[in-house]
Amino acid sequence: MELILKKDVQNLGFKDDIVTVKNGYGRNYLIPQGFAQLATASAKKVLAENLKQRAHKEAKIVADAKALAETLKALEIKISAKAGGEKLFGSITNIDIVGALEKAGQSIDRKFITSGIVKRTGKYSATVRLHRDVIVELAYEIVAEKA
Repeated sequence: MELILKKDVQNLGFKDDIVTVKNGYGRNYLIPQGFAQLATASAKKVLAENLKQRAHKEAKIVADAKALAETLKALEIKISAKAGGEKLFGSITNIDIVGALEKAGQSIDRKFITSGIVKRTGKYSATVRLHRDVIVELAYEIVAEKA
């Protein structure tokens, strides 16, 4: 079944992509939830026209995302957490990374950050998706909090 995505769907595609999925997934989940619509001939023509009109706006958005990516690469992020030796009491997640970025003056939604759960001090990296074409590696360090 061919569908046109109305929203970004993780592990499937981005908004306005034409994807092929199994019938049950499309009819029982994607279409009722408002994530997709059927890719009929007329819907494809409308999509092509919309994409053509949006192309020059997209170029500016990509340029802004690349500028933000360069800013993020230059940041040195240190997250302090309570620890006993090298092992943390608790863990560091995307929420903590977003908090550290906000302290540095950058506002990024946590759903665009992929880092995993960290339970030890040290240097790590997270992947930040600013745009479908702009993905940046963000290096950060976890240090033990001084008592």
